[in-house]
Amino acid sequence: MDLQTAVMAFAQSDKIKSGLIWASHLAAMHPGLSPMEKRGAAVTIRALLTMIADELHLARRTAGGPAWAEAEKHMDLALVMAHSGVIEESAFHMTRALGRVTDVGQRALGVLKDHGMVKGGPS
Repeated sequence: MDLQTAVMAFAQSDKIKSGLIWASHLAAMHPGLSPMEKRGAAVTIRALLTMIADELHLARRTAGGPAWAEAEKHMDLALVMAHSGVIEESAFHMTRALGRVTDVGQRALGVLKDHGMVKGGPS
């Protein structure tokens, strides 16, 4: 991974990880909501998942790599679950996507450290 790609990958991974954590917490809360609250929450969760998926697609196009493609697959499954009315089940796929995105971020951080862009020396 070159330096420019590492910067893009690290920035995107951090943003996507945050979104996935928020969305998975919302999905975990979903079962405990009242029926009226569930409808509103479902719309919000699906919108958030769509935004995260868009960021993943952008990351794959700009930073490339198989881990981004794997994360996209898991994100697509999370979206399918959310649109199918089983929001709670989408959290599993979000967690899998989070793992792939974390891997990308760690590799990018290693490249940034190797180039002296962050403290901590070589990874």
